[in-house]
Amino acid sequence: MKDEESGNRLGSYLRARRELVSPAQAGLPPGGNRRVPGLRREEVALLAGISPDYYLRLERGRDKNPSPQVLASLARVLELDDIERTYLLGLAAARPRAPRRMRPEHVPARVHELLAHLQIPAFVEGRAFDVLASNPMAVALSPRLRPGHNRLRSLLLDPEEQAFHQDWTRATADFVAALRTTIGDDTDNPRFVELVGELALSSQRFRTLWARHDVRGLAGGTTTVHHPVVGELRLHRDKLPVDDVILVVYYPDKNSDSDEKLRLLAALSPTESADTAHDSPPAIKP
Repeated sequence: MKDEESGNRLGSYLRARRELVSPAQAGLPPGGNRRVPGLRREEVALLAGISPDYYLRLERGRDKNPSPQVLASLARVLELDDIERTYLLGLAAARPRAPRRMRPEHVPARVHELLAHLQIPAFVEGRAFDVLASNPMAVALSPRLRPGHNRLRSLLLDPEEQAFHQDWTRATADFVAALRTTIGDDTDNPRFVELVGELALSSQRFRTLWARHDVRGLAGGTTTVHHPVVGELRLHRDKLPVDDVILVVYYPDKNSDSDEKLRLLAALSPTESADTAHDSPPAIKP
């Protein structure tokens, strides 16, 4: 987390976001001999109605207390959505704090009971996308959904998981942006530091996406996956908070082709009990 360690997260975010806004998007002529992608610092300052010197101080971390009006203007120029605007405000409001002890993520006993009764793929994930518990249908859908695996690590580094997702490019972008949102100002959390450090060393795709500073939530939606046995499955995804963890369920449209394939997958899969939870972040499996 180089930008977080530098103590200038606000400046890093402003720089990353201005590089993603083209002059045409901002209503400016493209011009020639542009040495930076996106907007120049002085262009952002002009469009936001602040002085170039003040914007430079913000980006370099020399001024960490911009007014809400300045932040609103910058959010407008940088074309931030509601989630990104909230993230920007949080960066400006962040204050130094003492390191917090990492609290173990615990799967409640009632969730184990629920997993055992669900006939659709279901599992529990932690804040860093560690799989903490799962039911047999989840493992039948993907063996990477066993406890001890990390969903983001599998997505970026496991060739089978890459082939599993129809739109791997979008999936990786969504997951990395969701991770940055989840981390927020908890940048000294050992689990986040470990995961980001490992992926930054081992995945060019992660480094590219992390440098963009995208933030977004990863909640409900619909995805298409390619199962090696039953073929293409179109599944809805819901993520339900339970205490400090998230219950994730995948399910098809009733009586659809994917519904039939999921029932076939259930018939082909051995029956076993739900996996045991980890009371601390699991060791990541390759």
